[in-house]
Amino acid sequence: MKFTREDYNRRIKDTDGKIPEDEPVFLLRAQDKYAPDTLRFYANLLKEDGNTEMAEELLAHARNMLVWQKSVRVKKPDK
Repeated sequence: MKFTREDYNRRIKDTDGKIPEDEPVFLLRAQDKYAPDTLRFYANLLKEDGNTEMAEELLAHARNMLVWQKSVRVKKPDK
């Protein structure tokens, strides 16, 4: 896995070895104020492609992020 953030490359590991070492990946955290909207946008793309089950899972996750955001300090993304 290859993250945009070097500290994630050091800390986050794929212990099952399912993601190739050179595959770019991206992590969204709930503290990122844009994360829920990003998930909802992606869910809409999935719906358009006919993958309603995964879209519903993502929408539920986005709702969980919004609930979590109400109890913590939300911020703009940083590096």
